Amino acid sequence: MTTLRFVEHLRELVSDVDVVLSDIWGVVHNGLESFPEACEALRTARTEGRTVVLITNAPRPADSVQRQLRKLHVPDDCYDAIVSSGDLTRTYVSEHPGQSVFWLGPDRDNSIYRGLDARLTPLEEANYIVCTGPFDDETESAEDYRDMMGQALARKLTLVCANPDIVVERGDRLIYCAGAIAELYRELGGEVIFYGKPHRPIYDRAMAIAQERRGAPTPAARVLAIGDSVRTDLKGAQAFGIDLLFVTRGIHADAFEGIDRLDNAAILELFGHPPKALTRELRW
Repeated sequence: MTTLRFVEHLRELVSDVDVVLSDIWGVVHNGLESFPEACEALRTARTEGRTVVLITNAPRPADSVQRQLRKLHVPDDCYDAIVSSGDLTRTYVSEHPGQSVFWLGPDRDNSIYRGLDARLTPLEEANYIVCTGPFDDETESAEDYRDMMGQALARKLTLVCANPDIVVERGDRLIYCAGAIAELYRELGGEVIFYGKPHRPIYDRAMAIAQERRGAPTPAARVLAIGDSVRTDLKGAQAFGIDLLFVTRGIHADAFEGIDRLDNAAILELFGHPPKALTRELRW
């Protein structure tokens, strides 16, 4: 029988946990303001001796993510480290020196190229594409890029997706991310390389950092992930072999109205294999 476990507090799940891998957007903040109780929950987890690594599909380096967190009043002491899909994308760029890049994304993501020898060119001259999102995520969706993706496909360009998220919260709205454009390109037949959740490299990087901090590897059974996306957080954690605490207040909030009354078939349709537990919002 498929069952869902609901918890009110993080402390109900972490008695045998040494490492917490927490999503950021939708769990710690919504793009406009931080969630103080979530910050306090992660800080308390650290105070009790756990290692907390924030893993994010932000298409920017970790230090840029940290600056945003500080602006949103997320304290530095509620986490040990940040691993971003932007950092993994930077590794790809650095490993392809001399190649030209067509950058598809908003100007605010320019830190992804900081310190790299990346030659940015028009699509017609590029060796590959780096997508960090729509040029204008306030008004555009993936469909606005169908013609452009057709041109890229004709040139057989690889698209490197620096943020596999389809949508993300910004206040009370959902805005489109690089993942939406990447999925369109893949549907058209294009080659896409994804960096970030649910793909394994971001988890490998996070666990390597945790091992450095703790001085030894941590068994998967003693790791807990936290996130609000079925497609990225849940699928990524399950593929990596770790448990997940699913936060329902995030991008799927509407879908979880009355979830405690769902039957087994509806649960399986929504989740596939359910997470370890659900909570409306992260609190200690």
